[in-house]
Amino acid sequence: MRAYLVVVDESPAAETALRFAARRAAKTGGTVRILALIPPAEFVQWGGVQATMEDEALQRAEALVTSAAGTLMDESGIRPSITVRQGEAVAVVRETLDEMDDVAALVLGAAASGPPGPLVSHFAGADAGRMPCPIMVIPGALDAESIDRLS
Repeated sequence: MRAYLVVVDESPAAETALRFAARRAAKTGGTVRILALIPPAEFVQWGGVQATMEDEALQRAEALVTSAAGTLMDESGIRPSITVRQGEAVAVVRETLDEMDDVAALVLGAAASGPPGPLVSHFAGADAGRMPCPIMVIPGALDAESIDRLS
């Protein structure tokens, strides 16, 4: 089964990418994999404080993907698989792609204005030729109707 891997965060661009991936998966009989990233923890001298910070970051990421999964289920009927990982974003996405052999495309959202984010810059730039799957960069300026039509 063809899966679309979407990296989600709290940005509108991530919502756009998720909507596109859901519509595309529904039309192709595929599924959606949601990946939420937790930035690497900064070293804090007191272990208890660091553990609390890491736990709070995990809770925020889990709430984010739970919300995204609920929206996806409501709008398309697709039940996504959810992965939450901590680490440097590019490395975590690369590792995830290497582990998941059913990913048909990496779906990233681009901001409606301004420079591209680090994932779009990296995967559509320096690493594009070595990707194990196509990259779909969904423009953040697209409205819902445009996304539905293009997917």
